[in-house]
Amino acid sequence: MHEHSLMKDLMTKIETVVKDHHARKAVAIDVWLGALSHMSPDHFTEHYLESSKGTLAEGAKLHITLSTDIHDPDAQQILLRNIEVED
Repeated sequence: MHEHSLMKDLMTKIETVVKDHHARKAVAIDVWLGALSHMSPDHFTEHYLESSKGTLAEGAKLHITLSTDIHDPDAQQILLRNIEVED
């Protein structure tokens, strides 16, 4: 359930950015996974692919950075770093 909530929030953020830029869709998503976020890149990708179906983020290329720094202030977070959109 935790992953569902995280992914729903992420999809909302992506769709907001796409709409704010009057774009058609997101074509690339750059995310940062904190060392304590309990998400591996494969696990994140699996949830992303499922959650993005039917959204403006469907089909976007994923760029995932996995942090190993457990002392980073955002170590428990999943951060949306950048979105590339298509006009």
